[in-house]
Amino acid sequence: MNACKKASFLMSKQLDTPLSVFEKALLTLHMAMCNNCKRCNHQMRSIHSLCQKRHTESFDNDNPPT
Repeated sequence: MNACKKASFLMSKQLDTPLSVFEKALLTLHMAMCNNCKRCNHQMRSIHSLCQKRHTESFDNDNPPT
């Protein structure tokens, strides 16, 4: 598996579960060298955060999501 594919897998995984120390180190090292993956990680986190916010708002207002 190439480095960027592995990094994207770890970026996605970290949104749902904690990474191991080794996985965190791999991801941190890769993103220090790869601006594309750094940007991708930021985008994934933003999308995840917005989805969580929307999901929470829909339940807080007792309205189904549209």
